[in-house]
Amino acid sequence: MSWIPTLQDDADTVSGRLLSALRRDIEEGRLSPGTRLPPHRDLAHRLGIGIGTVTSVYGEAARQGLLTATVGRGSFVADAVARPDRGDGVVDLSRNVPPLGSAQRRLPATLARLARRHDLGQLLDYAPPAGLEAHRRTAASWLRRIGAFPDARAGRLIVTTGAQQAMTLAFDILCRPGDAIMTEAASYFGVRSIAQAGGQTTIGLAMDEDGLLPDALDRAAAAGARVLYTLPTLQNPTGRIMSEQRRRDIAAIARRRDLWIVEDDLYSIYATGNAPAPLAAHAPERCFYIHGTSKVFGPGLRTGFLIAPDDDHFEQILRLIRARIYAPATMGPTVACHWIEDGSADEIVAETQAEMLARGRLAIERLGGAASPPADPRCPHLWLPMPELEAERVAARALRAGVKLTPPSAPVIDPSLISGVRLCLGATVDRAELDSALDRIAKALDSGRTEAAEAVI
Repeated sequence: MSWIPTLQDDADTVSGRLLSALRRDIEEGRLSPGTRLPPHRDLAHRLGIGIGTVTSVYGEAARQGLLTATVGRGSFVADAVARPDRGDGVVDLSRNVPPLGSAQRRLPATLARLARRHDLGQLLDYAPPAGLEAHRRTAASWLRRIGAFPDARAGRLIVTTGAQQAMTLAFDILCRPGDAIMTEAASYFGVRSIAQAGGQTTIGLAMDEDGLLPDALDRAAAAGARVLYTLPTLQNPTGRIMSEQRRRDIAAIARRRDLWIVEDDLYSIYATGNAPAPLAAHAPERCFYIHGTSKVFGPGLRTGFLIAPDDDHFEQILRLIRARIYAPATMGPTVACHWIEDGSADEIVAETQAEMLARGRLAIERLGGAASPPADPRCPHLWLPMPELEAERVAARALRAGVKLTPPSAPVIDPSLISGVRLCLGATVDRAELDSALDRIAKALDSGRTEAAEAVI
């Protein structure tokens, strides 16, 4: 194999640049699965670097699942990340999932290492209702490390079966049938389904570029609503980030009106260094803080985190868990916490952020002015604002072309305030598949403009 990588001229070490080049060439198809890489000595000679550097990079690439190595045969590019079954030919961009390659490459080696642990048997027993103590400590340390919740502590942190279970637990102890849950005018569709299951209604609040409007919250609270569900960072579906001052204003209203806040902070992992402190930092005594791993490690691990505002609510949640499921699952959190502890999580986050940045730029370039640029270019979802009827038609045309989008009927709570379609950039297995889907979306948008022009004529 005559592979000679191009090392980016950046501030990284030589080994870091070589590893990045190897990963890039695999992901972009220049190195196919099964390709044999040059021997260590040959590549070192061609690049003018030490053989030890090449050996180190090959070893790290094998650890990450990029390569397989066999004594006497050499190093080979590992099998490609499994592609989802597209039996119906439809690319589903309605699912807000991350690109799974980075986590999937690491999973086999991780499971092999976990299998050698002496304490593996405890995973077969019932865990405490808040989760294993080690998992809770690791989760709290991770939330602090990534800057999501600098004050996170394990004492009132509960490991849940995903963020949606955390939402359900919070609503169950805060709401009664007939209550109203306030949220942004367009929000995560799950809030409406959870509310309906509990006999509650949802109220959509007006937004601007800085997030939900304090006056809208104040008016809804004055009418009797007492619970706010909000996604202040990379809001789903709009991709907006609530400003620091707006967070202070919302916290002040919550105190004055005696409101409870359920803060969904899942997407802050894509805005590290670019988002203010969470609402929970401004009103910790009345905020249920939710985070988790599904938006970067993959949803299959079903690992969420819920931090209660006080000991009383913490105990209420534990009693509810005991009554509903008795004990949480432990295998998914074990994998997630292993990655957090051994540094793999930081690598997965960095790689996934970089991939989402590239995908986001591609989408903005291909869709032009139809897309509303998110507050952070690493955002995994993209919002295309348009009137409700047009949005439904665009979603239908895209589906006929083989691309499923999120229509306005799913996220929009109050269509008089906002409408549009959402597409999820992480849902394709690679950029080539995304590029093809974007081409079809662009044609669906153009078709609508043509129809409108012909109607005017």
